[in-house]
Amino acid sequence: MQTTDSHVKTDDAQLPQVQEPRNAGMDLDLSWVRAVQANTSAIERRAATLPGRRSVKKNHQAAWLCKAISLIDLTTLSGDDTEGRVRRLCAKARQPVRADILDALGMQDLTTGAVCVYHDMVETAVDALRGSGIPVAAVSTGFPAGLSPYKLRIAEIGESVAAGAEEIDIVITRRHVLQGNWQALYDEMREMRAACGEAHVKAILATGELGTLRNVARASLVCMMAGADFIKTSTGKESVNATLPVSLTMIRAIRDYEAHTGYKVGYKPAGGISKAKDALTYLALIKDELGDRWLQPDLFRFGASSLLGDIERQLEHHVTGAYSASWRHAAG
Repeated sequence: MQTTDSHVKTDDAQLPQVQEPRNAGMDLDLSWVRAVQANTSAIERRAATLPGRRSVKKNHQAAWLCKAISLIDLTTLSGDDTEGRVRRLCAKARQPVRADILDALGMQDLTTGAVCVYHDMVETAVDALRGSGIPVAAVSTGFPAGLSPYKLRIAEIGESVAAGAEEIDIVITRRHVLQGNWQALYDEMREMRAACGEAHVKAILATGELGTLRNVARASLVCMMAGADFIKTSTGKESVNATLPVSLTMIRAIRDYEAHTGYKVGYKPAGGISKAKDALTYLALIKDELGDRWLQPDLFRFGASSLLGDIERQLEHHVTGAYSASWRHAAG
């Protein structure tokens, strides 16, 4: 095993953790919302250049892949989830890469950013992660469609928080965006934020169902005005999930919001990101557009279930010089 040259340094991908003031939101500014446009052709051209613009190799690549692991919301959202599966996933979150590989990299303390589950599995995940410092995120508000009775959606948030979830991933009502009913979207998001209390709220826009990048940009802005701590692309259940054009649109909305209010809002692409090379592209995009501060788990997450396995394969190749079969890197 090539341990001598495989130790990685993540100084170029990390900054000391700083406690940012939580996004307090602001009054709905319809003039600002309606002024937001999205030049789709320009956004798509810029996004098309991203995979070939940044190339990191050897120790630098390994460092960035370790950084990506620390930003993963390791997720299981299946109808056949069991307590055993969730406990195995939590064990994987505690030790996301085989111990021998972590030892060779000098990254023994590496963990994922969070574990994301349905409400029914929150207590199991909290118990399995106790003492690790890894937060539990719960999908809520009638995930994934968000069409259950409104009072039940709000109550579901409270139940997940009471069960120990520190983060709540809510889904917005898509028709508010499609109908341009920004007041209704703002009021909904504001009430959901209030129901979360101290738990941080990630607003899932389900961008694949919003029709246009302009709708994505405006919905992003309205959710931030209403106090969202994160904006998130997708539930992972839509036919189109996270894409680079959508990501570019959303993070530029985050940048504009910070310039206007001073509040930093997090970003979470979810669904369809399963390869290590894709994770590197997203990290380069975040670094270019928002800066190093967003390369921390309080401001950036990957919503993923299979991404970790491919990253682990790449890290084993870095350490040993050989690729292995995917079954050697089980998710749990």
